[in-house]
Amino acid sequence: MRRRSPTSSLPDHMEKGAVKNQQSRLCLLASLSAFFWFLLFYFHFVFLGGSTVDDSLQLKSISINTESINTPPTSSRPSNAQALPINSSMTTSRPTSTAQPGNAQSPPINRPMANIDRKSDNYPFMRALRTIENKSDPCGGRYIYVHDLPPRFNEDMLKECRSLSLWTNMCKFTSNAGLGPPLENVEGIFGAYNISMRDAASLDLVNWLAKRPEWSIMGGKDHFLVAGRITWDFRRLSDEESDWGNKLLFLPEAKNMSMLVVESSPWNANDFGIPYPTYFHPAKDADVFVWQDRMRKLERKWLFSFAGAPRPGNLKSIRGQIIDQCKNSKVGKLLECDFGESKCHSPSSIMQMFQSSHFCLQPQGDSYTRRSAFDSMLAGCIPVFFHPGSAYTQYTWHLPRNYSKYSVFIPEDDIRKRNVSIEQRLSQISPEQVKIMREEVISLIPRLIYADPRSKLETLKDAFDVAVQAVIDKVTKLRRDIIEGHTDEKFH
Repeated sequence: MRRRSPTSSLPDHMEKGAVKNQQSRLCLLASLSAFFWFLLFYFHFVFLGGSTVDDSLQLKSISINTESINTPPTSSRPSNAQALPINSSMTTSRPTSTAQPGNAQSPPINRPMANIDRKSDNYPFMRALRTIENKSDPCGGRYIYVHDLPPRFNEDMLKECRSLSLWTNMCKFTSNAGLGPPLENVEGIFGAYNISMRDAASLDLVNWLAKRPEWSIMGGKDHFLVAGRITWDFRRLSDEESDWGNKLLFLPEAKNMSMLVVESSPWNANDFGIPYPTYFHPAKDADVFVWQDRMRKLERKWLFSFAGAPRPGNLKSIRGQIIDQCKNSKVGKLLECDFGESKCHSPSSIMQMFQSSHFCLQPQGDSYTRRSAFDSMLAGCIPVFFHPGSAYTQYTWHLPRNYSKYSVFIPEDDIRKRNVSIEQRLSQISPEQVKIMREEVISLIPRLIYADPRSKLETLKDAFDVAVQAVIDKVTKLRRDIIEGHTDEKFH
């Protein structure tokens, strides 16, 4: 056998090695290419394909125990315990390239949940997420898991409701399943509003009174009743369900009594107007004297002022014209009242304006009178009335008969027909006369206020004292007339 020399065999080895190296390179390239495509498909189907929940619906921060991620849900927990409240149709979109000028981006492509790679099942929330596909379940995708918290987070707090707040006992508000205490008089709020129900209390009252031995002495003519509303609320004119109020003051027994109301009827002699309660309730005489002195010394920069809102639904109302005149005047002040939050609900805002004004405009409100009239006089502001029923025919016990001493009267028609300028009319009153009128108003303050009922004024008579004394005088006169054989036409 012929032996090869080392020198002759070298080219052969080099040729064979080159062939082997070329085959290895091809295998390496094929492997790299396969690995690249594997990564590409894996990235697309697992990461992009699994992101089916809209980003706007994902929780911003989720803290999950790493052990629970690898632990499948057990039978003790609902399979959909972590279901999220998401839309019933899930959408995903392919990665979009930068939009070219004039070309709109492709719309999101709908992908059903079934097309999601099964590898995404490793996520702990996917089981709940797939409940959306269950069309037979009306609650699919909307299940909520409620944790059974330890008692220290809820029940124990309710047991210690007295110590929840440093200032308030919260037990009352946490009772009744957290709704607060039930209403004690539900019938009075949600009860029927037909006329028989509205008249029931009035009939019950007069029937009870008529059976009392005190009533039989004078048939009720020595009785008086104080009502907290205007007289018209007790004088329903018809039995229509839509009509307002009840018929208390139309009952025969009520016609014998003296009715004390904040607004009376000029056509009924047993009606007597008493002042609306104001913001000032003094405890002693000195409080009144200090208040009066303060009102005298105030600097008043406004000629006139008005606090109120227009009445666009009332064609006879002059409030709109009054508001316009206030807005167009440099010496007029307007405090506009509207529905909802308003400065008119703030006593300090109203009183501050009245205390800064010489005259206060008092047109009719929803009825003839306004509480504002008494608030303004309490502030030492001279009232300006536009209707006699707003004061002159109402409060004959508490206000002087000579109304020009303490007030200004401008007929409504003059305002309605724009025949008079409020500013010009009030400017014609001399400063000396204004001072005299203001002093008259300030002197009336004691008999227009209601003192603190827990105390007693010593030398002054408040509105309550004036009203009670007037009733006593009236009953005394009636008794004397009966003895003398005189008939009292006022009670017929």
